[in-house]
Amino acid sequence: MSATAKQTIPLFPLQSVLFPGGYLPLRIFEPRYLEMIARVHKAGQPFGVVGLIEGGEVRRRDDRVPEGGAAFLREKFQAIGTLAHIQLLEREGPGLLQIRCTGGQRFKVLQADCLPHGLWMAEVELLSLDAEVPVPADLAPAAVLLQTLLHSLEQGAAAEDMPLQPPYLWEDSGWLANRWCEMLPLSGDERQRLMQLDNPLVRLELVADQLDRLGLPPTA
Repeated sequence: MSATAKQTIPLFPLQSVLFPGGYLPLRIFEPRYLEMIARVHKAGQPFGVVGLIEGGEVRRRDDRVPEGGAAFLREKFQAIGTLAHIQLLEREGPGLLQIRCTGGQRFKVLQADCLPHGLWMAEVELLSLDAEVPVPADLAPAAVLLQTLLHSLEQGAAAEDMPLQPPYLWEDSGWLANRWCEMLPLSGDERQRLMQLDNPLVRLELVADQLDRLGLPPTA
């Protein structure tokens, strides 16, 4: 599939940012998503995660509309998102799914339409994958620091509950930057800006700046 291939996918607006290679567990209970998740899982297809700008993850009626009206609060989301590939689906009960996803390729929303039952469908253009850029020597301590953090989190924790999942690509600038972007105390807007950057080395350098502000040793 070419980097600029276009396709139509269902969207899942969230108050979080999914990075390529990231780990995303979700509990699904809204009717608009239950059917969608079951369908794409059966077909082996991804769905798109986009960051919410306005509105909530759960669809809510607009209280300003008279009783009996069908209007819902407006949902607005970012134009750049990430494909989510379902790795595991479990049915926890009637009307409740537990899924675990990994982040895939980024995409740009070209056109989005909200279906009557609230599901967003969008025509998207896939964006280029990160180039494989080795972590430069002066930023290698950022990898060591993340390995140390991961080791501390592993103590007594179940593997599926870990925020970082294998494969671990410690020597890849894009992968390392993305994992730090998920772990650092950043705002949603900051994460979105970092995710949208096309240069993985610049993303890692900005992560190193954040680590430096926190008093951590990101550089040699």
